[in-house]
Amino acid sequence: MKTKTIRQTLTLDASPHDVYEMLMDEKKHARFTGGAAQISRDVGRAFVTNSGYSTGTTKELVQDTKIVQTWRAGDWPDDHYSTLTITLSLVSSKTKLSFVQTGVHEGQYDEIRHGWYDYYWDPLKKSLERGA
Repeated sequence: MKTKTIRQTLTLDASPHDVYEMLMDEKKHARFTGGAAQISRDVGRAFVTNSGYSTGTTKELVQDTKIVQTWRAGDWPDDHYSTLTITLSLVSSKTKLSFVQTGVHEGQYDEIRHGWYDYYWDPLKKSLERGA
């Protein structure tokens, strides 16, 4: 199976702590994505987001700085997972979010790449602007 890597960078008008909390707190995560989430802050534990569409395991957490997870979409083969890495850094009182996802099915690359903006980054920005 051929895979590709997604790389995305965005700037958010919030602290790295606030962004980290939006991603790792299941209630805040569900609020900005609109889908139920079960997220543990324990490395090695499974997570489910977007009402079951996304599943995986948290591999590494550095508070307010880094999140590494295996990740798969609900319509992927059961044995295929990608790896996503999110790094957060403070730049001029804003947060630079750098996102890398390796192992994305080549045939779903465009859909997944656009989906991060449509279902995560844009709603996250709007939620942070509202002070959620």
